[in-house]
Amino acid sequence: MSGPKAWGPPGESPVELLRVRGSEARPDEDRLAGEEPLEIRLRAGGEERSLALTMRTPGADFELAVGFLATEGVVKAPEEIARVFLPEDAWAAPGDGRNVVVVELTAAGLPELARLERHFFASSACGVCGRAGIENLRLGGLAPPEPGFEIAVSALYRLPAALKERQGVFARTGGLHAAGLFSATGELLDVAEDVGRHNALDKLLGRAFRAGGWPLSSYGVLVSGRASFEIVQKSLAAGVSLVASISAPSSLAVLLAQELGLGLASFLRDDRVNLYSVPERVRLEP
Repeated sequence: MSGPKAWGPPGESPVELLRVRGSEARPDEDRLAGEEPLEIRLRAGGEERSLALTMRTPGADFELAVGFLATEGVVKAPEEIARVFLPEDAWAAPGDGRNVVVVELTAAGLPELARLERHFFASSACGVCGRAGIENLRLGGLAPPEPGFEIAVSALYRLPAALKERQGVFARTGGLHAAGLFSATGELLDVAEDVGRHNALDKLLGRAFRAGGWPLSSYGVLVSGRASFEIVQKSLAAGVSLVASISAPSSLAVLLAQELGLGLASFLRDDRVNLYSVPERVRLEP
């Protein structure tokens, strides 16, 4: 039995194992969700700086980097990004992957990032707690989503199955989170997968940001796991109107959603859901 082999499809790695059933064992092969570090560098005015290091599943790295910068408020509009590229010194992952992405800004120099360093290199919830932290987010530019978004509860109930159908790598590995963008009619428009739930959301929102699609006030986000503070914060930054999660919300996620008027629907399974914030975003039916 050996460790992971060469990479298969993006985000996957085959591995040999012994499959035991009762007292019998047989050699077999499985596919694991890929996990590798990604360094995000920022460049402006001829200066370059390493900004963040995150563990992620290879694939959609440009979208992940842009989504990360946008949801953290480093960039406010797609026009602020000159280009996203792989540097010449990017070191290769197994196969053809690269683990460094550079985002070059149109600004004459790098923005002031000292206040964000701890946030980037530690947990994204580091140092944030309670209403004081929420007020800081509000002062930092987070605002309530625009009114008007509403989805029928029957359409909401159909979304988990639709998300699962689009999780190609998860179906083969069982080891990835997913985030999906859906319309008010319940159409699942885009899906991103990653070993980290926040990375999956950054990939999804970064793709929309690069296309000039923010704010996403006409859309909702569905996440395959729980609704954490970071999931709610990133969704608010993108202007999303409703966050739905398959699993539970955290207490701080609920508090932030209520304070800033984001719809929050969790424990979304089969024909049941809990509405924790702005329940009018979900239209109940007979």
